[in-house]
Amino acid sequence: MPVKIRLARHGAKKRPFYRIVVADAESPRDGKYLEAVGTYNPLKDPAEVSLKEERVRYWMSQGAIPTNTIKSLLKKEGLFANPD
Repeated sequence: MPVKIRLARHGAKKRPFYRIVVADAESPRDGKYLEAVGTYNPLKDPAEVSLKEERVRYWMSQGAIPTNTIKSLLKKEGLFANPD
């Protein structure tokens, strides 16, 4: 069961709000997830990101793969230092 760290969309129409979740790669975008590890609000200026850093590190150590968007958010927060 490959696990990914990705965004799950919430919020109203044209007012997106995202949860950063750890989910099975085959589950739907807004479907079941294993754990919510943060939030992302792109409507704020600058965009607001809150993370449970300890849990993100735990899941990455267990083999969870962040999506490209999450990888860029983690780099901005200083949690992802791999140069790729």
